[in-house]
Amino acid sequence: MSDSASRPAIRVGLFVTCLVDLFRPSIGFAAVKLLEDAGCRVEVPDAQTCCGQPAYNSGDKADTKAIARQVMSAFTGFDYIVAPSGSCAGMLRTHYPELFADEPDFLPEVEQFAERCYELVSFLTDVLKVERVAARYNGVATYHDSCSGLRELGVRAQPRQLLRSVVGLSLKELPGADVCCGFGGTFCIKYPDISERMASDKIADAAATGADTLLAGDLGCLLNMAGKASRQGRPIRVRHVAEVLADMSGDVSPIGAPAERR
Repeated sequence: MSDSASRPAIRVGLFVTCLVDLFRPSIGFAAVKLLEDAGCRVEVPDAQTCCGQPAYNSGDKADTKAIARQVMSAFTGFDYIVAPSGSCAGMLRTHYPELFADEPDFLPEVEQFAERCYELVSFLTDVLKVERVAARYNGVATYHDSCSGLRELGVRAQPRQLLRSVVGLSLKELPGADVCCGFGGTFCIKYPDISERMASDKIADAAATGADTLLAGDLGCLLNMAGKASRQGRPIRVRHVAEVLADMSGDVSPIGAPAERR
């Protein structure tokens, strides 16, 4: 028996995220498949809740701390905590230590937790060293870099690397791929006119590539862009990158598309 075969499986706690749980559970199932295919033992703690980002962005530090403590408790004992979202993973990995910087006795525990938190595709490539996936997608896709994943976690090359291994997929670079789509959590509520223009520009850039599919790693961004594309009558499919990498895109309609009758 090889060393890799005898080595215990990595125990991963999947942080599903609120939006995935409520609007697109297929992303969670795709994440589980990708992690299990890479040799991980995946568990989804029932006690997990929101990461606390909405409260944190709104300046509610006390409630954010209470949420963070609950999240850390729910994910006790896992080797890693993985989220199919750069935004939520960025909150866990980057902002939790900032949040508890004024509690020096508790901060080391928070930092140890944060070090084990990763965005899904980054975890697959950077930690598990996955170089390719067994998937097929017939189409031309372009990829939007979500703000938190790109700027807080350095997620850029990783999804493109794995997407290039998808049979039948042609990947075209999106002009301004690193420009915000206008969602920005509470930004789209506080500044709707600016957000609206940013989303329109993003969809126009995606359409200009000639791609039939728009991909990203954050459901908030995807819902925002899919809504704008639908209102403009743009014939572009919007999907989470995990659904394509897990070869599960044929199981569900594109994001924002009317649900199919069964």
